[in-house]
Amino acid sequence: MIVGTPKEIKNHEHRVGLTPASVRELTAAGQRVLVQSGAGAGAGMDDAQYRAAGAELVDSAAELFARADLVVKVKEPQAQECALLRPGQILFTYLHLAPDRAQTEALLASGSVCIAYETVTGPGGGLPLLAPMSEVAGRMSVQVAARLLEKSYGGQGVLLSGVPGVPAARLVILGGGVVGSQALQIAAGMGAQVTVLDRSLERLRQLDQRWGSRITTRHSTQSAIEEELLAADAVIGSVLVPGAAAPKLVSRALVARMKPGSVLVDVAIDQGGCFETSRPTTHTNPSYLVDGVLHYAVTNMPGAVARTSTLALNNATLPHVLTLARQGWQGALRADLHLRAGLNCCQGQVTHPAVAEALGYPLTAAERLLA
Repeated sequence: MIVGTPKEIKNHEHRVGLTPASVRELTAAGQRVLVQSGAGAGAGMDDAQYRAAGAELVDSAAELFARADLVVKVKEPQAQECALLRPGQILFTYLHLAPDRAQTEALLASGSVCIAYETVTGPGGGLPLLAPMSEVAGRMSVQVAARLLEKSYGGQGVLLSGVPGVPAARLVILGGGVVGSQALQIAAGMGAQVTVLDRSLERLRQLDQRWGSRITTRHSTQSAIEEELLAADAVIGSVLVPGAAAPKLVSRALVARMKPGSVLVDVAIDQGGCFETSRPTTHTNPSYLVDGVLHYAVTNMPGAVARTSTLALNNATLPHVLTLARQGWQGALRADLHLRAGLNCCQGQVTHPAVAEALGYPLTAAERLLA
């Protein structure tokens, strides 16, 4: 099989689908690998390293998509990339289709086989290919909040950690999953006053056992959310429903009542965002004001730390890339129900229940296509 990795073209996206080390593993397994020239430059991985690992360098995305049987990316394909996909070609990347009808329509029209990192499951019920980027985004979210609270960025001029004699900032985390727990680790380490809200009492117990009196945990209800946000200096939105659009936990009316200069960081924006006032932003223009509240909703936060993110992502994705290359999509998905859960679109049909429900498409079970 020919495996190809193009240069990412989304705004300020510097990650790359395959590292030179991953290429070496693939070529050692007998696969041919194409890498678009310059694809790894933003992550500090140059063309010479890819050549040494056994890759063939190609000049254009058009050539790479035309020749590759399996395209390994990081972010969802942009419109011009969707136009390059062909029937039966395998696309393995983050997709986040539930809030994105235009991309879904383009992928269905292409007839390609689209496997989304974010819905591949693990034996323990987790999302192992989403987890590395959730860890990065969770840790970054607190750095972002701390910066935006500074007056020069439009915040209220509050130091997250406070100083002796002056209270630390109040930081609220909505959701205690991977993103939330990673945000908590950084926020607590910086000395913020942290409150975590989650609907799972078991998860709250785990966090309480780990952090004790250093944090506050609350069961997530509308009343609790309202109370905490009205007192908050910064809020991290980190809720996730696998494959589905994020629930809108915070209304515009509530945002309007928050303290002027407070900060909302919506890490759930890839799935549509959990604040009603959220809209996707980029690293070029990352934040905006609504009713005096500063919003940050960059859809590819980990792209800002491209080298760390690329290495972490490849650690998780490479075993599946090897399996797809060896067995093809049908063989790989028949043998692995967890990888099968990643199939979102296939040969013009929607195959993931959450995507079908969110966008109103008929659902075709993956098992039917594999029969």
